Amino acid sequence: MLSQIDWARPWYDAVRPAFARLGLDVGSVAEALNAAAAPLALVNQRGLPLRFVPQDQLPDGRAYEEFIGATGCVPTRENLHDFFNGLVWLTFPRIKQQLNALQAAQIALAGVGKSRGAARDGATIFDENSALLVVRAGGEGERLVAALRAHGWIEALYERRDAFGPDAEVWLFGHALMEKLVAPRKAITAHTRVVVVGDEYFALSHDQRRAWIDGRVAAELADQGLSTACFTPLPVLGVPGWWEGQDHAFYADTTVFRPKRAV
Repeated sequence: MLSQIDWARPWYDAVRPAFARLGLDVGSVAEALNAAAAPLALVNQRGLPLRFVPQDQLPDGRAYEEFIGATGCVPTRENLHDFFNGLVWLTFPRIKQQLNALQAAQIALAGVGKSRGAARDGATIFDENSALLVVRAGGEGERLVAALRAHGWIEALYERRDAFGPDAEVWLFGHALMEKLVAPRKAITAHTRVVVVGDEYFALSHDQRRAWIDGRVAAELADQGLSTACFTPLPVLGVPGWWEGQDHAFYADTTVFRPKRAV
């Protein structure tokens, strides 16, 4: 299963260190994740130890998110979707903890139901399909964000491509998004949350940046909540340097890089 993943791809930069810590000479995905999680002493929002358990431990009719919130147990199947979910828990545990708390609270308030509501829908989209666009406050970083939100793809991703690295970077978070990118297609699009940072952020190491993002975004979620309005779309293969042949014509493809809808 894991041989399908091309770990050299830049969209796996966020979770590659967690993968490197896994011992894969074990019987299951859950066991490998538990071995890597143990030294981190991960817990859920209630302070219960986090454990990855076989999917059949989730009782019939019980909501997945509510079960994690109540028990600290993360039902885990032998597939890439749940494998990437586990890697994100190892990489951004505070954000995952806060997302689970939001989801469990909404289920407690409104039940499972057919309609998730704006808050739970936002949390689910974040969990499954999000990316974090980290930008330097002021100047080039904020001009880049303005262009993206206006769907000015050529300006943001082609004309301002040099901003990526010095003033902006993308961290994937959504585990379903990571799974889709095992077989990359130009149309794969992330729901992107912007994180504005100061100059000191870019002086940090990769692991220090990861920990900073984890704490900052988790605190924002706890303070502000979440809705689908928090996101802006970003075709992942359009991130400068993340795919081959990113010339002007690449970004002029309006079947992928679509103009903003008129309100």
